[in-house]
This record gives sequence, C-alpha cells and structure tokens, in this order.
Amino acid sequence: QVQLVESGGGSVQPGGSLRLSCAASGFTFSTSLMYWVRQAPGKGLEWVSRISSGGSIRAYKDSVKGRFTISRDNAKNTLYLQMNDLKSEDTAVYYCAQDSLGSGRGQGTQVTVSS
Repeated sequence: QVQLVESGGGSVQPGGSLRLSCAASGFTFSTSLMYWVRQAPGKGLEWVSRISSGGSIRAYKDSVKGRFTISRDNAKNTLYLQMNDLKSEDTAVYYCAQDSLGSGRGQGTQVTVSS
C-alpha cells in the first residue's frame, strides 16, 4: 500500500530555512506526479507545490514562490522541499501527497516559524 513518511520539520525563527523530506513506498514513485500540501492551525489543507515525475516541471503557490524549492530523487524514492526565508504564515503541518487534495499523505511534519 501507499506509504509516505515526512520528516525534517522543526521550529525556526522568521527568515530561517528547513529542508523537508518524504520517503515514498508502495507505488511507482518515479512515474508519479508528487505534491507538498500543508495545513495551518485552524485551517484546511492547501496545496503548496508540485513536481512532475521526471522533476523538470515544478509549480508553486504564489505565496511561496522564490522561497521554496521542490525536488525529487527517483533513485531514492524521495521527495524534498527546501524552504528558505520562512515566515510566520508558513507555520503548518506539511505533508507530501499524491494529489493536491492530499491523497495518500502520511503523518506530516510540523513546521513552526516564530520569533
């Protein structure tokens, strides 16, 4: 069955950086479009970024463009999200997923941005 395991979250000050990872198994990762989604406290799930199966096509939510970079290593079945210049509004639980609705997502990893 599909298993996605997120890691790399933590607490940082505004302007800081984090790199999230997502280990995938149970499906053909290398041929799958992949997503990062997040859920802020008291809010619904929102799409953050997506990447094509080969990694050449990437898209971002407007509020994270220029600060976040999605990437993948198909040899390691791993998805990444490099997050720079973090802002308080980025505070959320981050999930990797198989679609923008969060299908297949794991337990998530908490990102807290606070001074």
